[in-house]
Amino acid sequence: MIETLTTLFPVWVILGTIIGIYKPSMVTWLETDLFTLGLGFLMLSMGLTLTFEDFRRCLRNPWTVGIGFLAQYIIKPMLGFLIAMTLKLSAPLATGLILVSCCPGGQASNVATYISKGNVALSVLMTTCSTIGAIIMTPLLTKLLAGQLVPVDAAGLAISTFQVVLVPTIIGVLANEFFPKFTSKIITVTPLIGVILTTLLCASPIGQVAEVLKSQGAELILPVAFLHAAAFFLGYVVSKISFGESTSRTISIECGMQSSALGFLLAQKHFTNPLVAVPSAVSVVCMALGGSALAVYWRNQPIPVDDKDDFKE
Repeated sequence: MIETLTTLFPVWVILGTIIGIYKPSMVTWLETDLFTLGLGFLMLSMGLTLTFEDFRRCLRNPWTVGIGFLAQYIIKPMLGFLIAMTLKLSAPLATGLILVSCCPGGQASNVATYISKGNVALSVLMTTCSTIGAIIMTPLLTKLLAGQLVPVDAAGLAISTFQVVLVPTIIGVLANEFFPKFTSKIITVTPLIGVILTTLLCASPIGQVAEVLKSQGAELILPVAFLHAAAFFLGYVVSKISFGESTSRTISIECGMQSSALGFLLAQKHFTNPLVAVPSAVSVVCMALGGSALAVYWRNQPIPVDDKDDFKE
């Protein structure tokens, strides 16, 4: 039952989006402090699924994990910058698009990888590596690419990312390592908890910017949707050069699905113009729907029997 509810993730996102737009009061209670707490719990639930052995596996697979890391922090940020410049978005909207394109992989990508018959272990490792890397990469890339548009508080972004992302993940890993009996009991429900939290973290940003979306929604949906579609496509094409089908699907999903909720939180905390947060709110929905639709499509496309094994256990 838990597995079924987890794989229905796109349905919950659609429902959350509809509620956020038409009944925002039902989800806007999840504001900055509670939103931070919710995102922290999401990262904690991811940490509970990891062990120190997982990090050793990263060292055994530097090429596979490294390509995924570079895809997330080179392809996606450059796409965000080029789309913002090409479409001549206003400074706050361009900054918001660049910020969300510089965010790490989201936990939802692990669910999408599972549905798509990708490599879930690799997906979790890539999400973990990009999450840890986000402390430096997200503020650095945002400063480099958007610093010319608006003032960017790189240090503030780094501190917030450290507090919200890395600390809960480390707590989860340590709990799993030192209290395995306890974590084994709750690990069965953490994917469902992750889906519920992700849905709430999708609905709340939409609710908070509902009025802007109603007036400028069409103008914003195109660049954000194109950002995700291009990231999915390029992530797959680049991976296919060196890797097999399963790994390529995994890297594509990791490249196209990032933690838009983190982008929304950072935009709210560190930028004075509220419009900076709007692309992240739109991205939450585009990322979840695009990723889950691609995952369902791939689920019906069989993996070749002689598929290349790129991941050493």
